[in-house]
Amino acid sequence: MAKESAIKNKITENTALVKILENSEASKILVKYNLPCLGCPMAVFEMEALKIGEVCEMYDIDLESLLEELNKNVKK
Repeated sequence: MAKESAIKNKITENTALVKILENSEASKILVKYNLPCLGCPMAVFEMEALKIGEVCEMYDIDLESLLEELNKNVKK
């Protein structure tokens, strides 16, 4: 239960992509960062398991900047 409340309060590198995508503003930010998972048909099957930190590492996306922007702009 504590893990879920942490997700509601702050997005971290361990936050599942599916949780982030529940927020429309967050989705817009992910599109801005060209997250390839958003358009990948196979990602639909992995969204709950994919962590934002893992995705950023795989595709060389600046995790620190992305997390900063997400946490600054996404309404909790």
